[in-house]
Amino acid sequence: MNFLTEREGEDNRFAHFFSWLLIALLLAGVFWFGFSRLGYRFAWDTIYDYRINFLRGYGMTVLISLFALVLSLVLGILFGLGQGSRLLPFRYLSLFYIELVRGTPLLVQILIFFYVIANAAGIHNRFVVGVLIMALFSGAYIAEIIRGGVQSIGESQRETARSLGFSSYQTYRFVIFPQVITRILPSLAGQLASLIKDSSLLSVIALKEFTMAAREMNANTFSTMEAYIPLAIGYLLLTLPISRLTRILERKFSYET
Repeated sequence: MNFLTEREGEDNRFAHFFSWLLIALLLAGVFWFGFSRLGYRFAWDTIYDYRINFLRGYGMTVLISLFALVLSLVLGILFGLGQGSRLLPFRYLSLFYIELVRGTPLLVQILIFFYVIANAAGIHNRFVVGVLIMALFSGAYIAEIIRGGVQSIGESQRETARSLGFSSYQTYRFVIFPQVITRILPSLAGQLASLIKDSSLLSVIALKEFTMAAREMNANTFSTMEAYIPLAIGYLLLTLPISRLTRILERKFSYET
């Protein structure tokens, strides 16, 4: 069995399988060693009593993440391109928004948005507030990722497109964006995964999402590990498909430049 990277035409599936098995055994060994030294006895039956809370919380986290993902992509594209806008008020608004969000803690943003801005605007639905907060937070980081991707395209390609008679829209549509998508996908996937995990902070505004369910169970039963280990697994199940989908898209949009 060859554990080195396979050569073209070589069937190395068993080597991949045993590599993953080795990692799983190593991880299981580390956890077994840690918990056996701690002498901790799990009480998994407590989870069964709180299963409805967990399922509702998980569903709420999935919905918030889904809506926030879509909205943050829209905001990211808008303000990412806005940084290069010829309209100065829009350019400075984009810069101010990105710097403000990136320079302040998410927890502070959640509290100020919920208690000040949402109250003043008459938005009392915690789900809507949660989606808006996460979209605004993640949108600023996505905007920077998109700006970096667009600026990574050489000026010579824009000049070539103009010399061929392409309009600005056609230049972005057929020359710049196909390359930008490939270049920003890994960073974008990381940011989207962070958005899902960061949504756990929404529990501070008493939004009954996944983390809130775990905190309630821990507070009532003092079963810390039984409450937070499923939490980790739940978030992992949400972020792993994003990584997988990103790799598929990377191969699909892999262009020679």
